[in-house]
Amino acid sequence: MNDTPNAELLEFFDSPTEAPFVIEHVHDEFTSVCPKTGHPDFGTVTVRYVPRAVCVELKSLKLYFQDFRNRGIFYEAVTNQVRDDLARTMSPAWLQVVTEWKGRGGFRSRIIATHGEVPAQWLKG
Repeated sequence: MNDTPNAELLEFFDSPTEAPFVIEHVHDEFTSVCPKTGHPDFGTVTVRYVPRAVCVELKSLKLYFQDFRNRGIFYEAVTNQVRDDLARTMSPAWLQVVTEWKGRGGFRSRIIATHGEVPAQWLKG
């Protein structure tokens, strides 16, 4: 996906070690707008990754997520945009973005987007 203005909100700090470790951030107050109906969408975004050189700073990640609040965007596009923006800006060893959406019309949705070789134990999300 092309560069987007909201990716500029992301800030980073140096990884505390060169040894591999998994970081998991769960944001359970994600909101965006359905581009078809104009109704709000509510979800949880889980970001898992192994950093190479940098880690994402949490306040900037929160502001990045909040930038979606009034955007008309489908679940699948949200998940892939988050994956693409984080993969491009951090260059992690691997990255997994899982979005879980509150039910509407009898459906709940879960979207998973990955970058790099995600170990098998994380593939179920």
